[in-house]
Amino acid sequence: MTSLNGPLPELAARRCQQPLNTLHATVYFSPEIVREMGALGIEEFSAVNIAGRTAAFGRVGPGPVTAAFYNYKHERIAAHLPGVWDAAAPQDVLAARLRAADGTLRRLLGEDVVASPEMAEAAELALHATEGCGRGGRPLYSAHADLPVPETPHLALWHAATLLREHRGDGHVMALVRAGLDPVEALLSHSATGGGMSDKWLVRTRGWTVEELIAGRERLRARGLLDEAGELTEAGTALRDAVEAETDRLDAAPYEHLGAAGVERLTGLAKTFAMAAVEAGAFPADLLGNG
Repeated sequence: MTSLNGPLPELAARRCQQPLNTLHATVYFSPEIVREMGALGIEEFSAVNIAGRTAAFGRVGPGPVTAAFYNYKHERIAAHLPGVWDAAAPQDVLAARLRAADGTLRRLLGEDVVASPEMAEAAELALHATEGCGRGGRPLYSAHADLPVPETPHLALWHAATLLREHRGDGHVMALVRAGLDPVEALLSHSATGGGMSDKWLVRTRGWTVEELIAGRERLRARGLLDEAGELTEAGTALRDAVEAETDRLDAAPYEHLGAAGVERLTGLAKTFAMAAVEAGAFPADLLGNG
């Protein structure tokens, strides 16, 4: 593919990554992943989520996964790993996840979009961007980068979106550690921006109790990052902005590799696909929120 070099406008990489991450995440809330994992004997919601995201590591135990995920409660992960691999081998989980991605995207976007030239173009652009990713210090990205690229364009796009999501996520963990936000504080301060999960989904997906979330908010208040209403203070907003800016810096390489024109085009295509998926009901209505 011809290089599409050129300086990136401010926040261009973040704006490109956001709809790509939306496409990646559709699978984890889909009936297809429940059905495919259930056929392997993995039925509990958190087990489906944890197995799907960790299968690229192989038969891994809970310790490395807690470190890589950062904001999941260790005891929740340990409840499923390594035991889940007795129900299904990692390679079978990966195959089930890819089948779920296929069914999810076909249902949400429609066959015409899946087979469109725009889908093939988006896949090519996104895969080109992944060539700029680095493995050092990025366990989730590096594990997924070892997986083969699917042949069909919509699955190749989903694979590339997964790589770009995990690359950014690994860098985000570095930024959170530097900012001194523990796992619960990281989740709650993100929710306070309006972009994170509601308490219901933090409990369901990350394993923290309501009491642990309450205690986390108290720690953020003690640091002057949240007010009494649970909203970010000026200092809290500044800290979250600094975390995102550091994440952007650590995640710049793939988008610089793609170049300004390529990033602009990929962003437009990904937004179209992501908006269609959201409008088709890809996510629970109560997923986002503060509290």
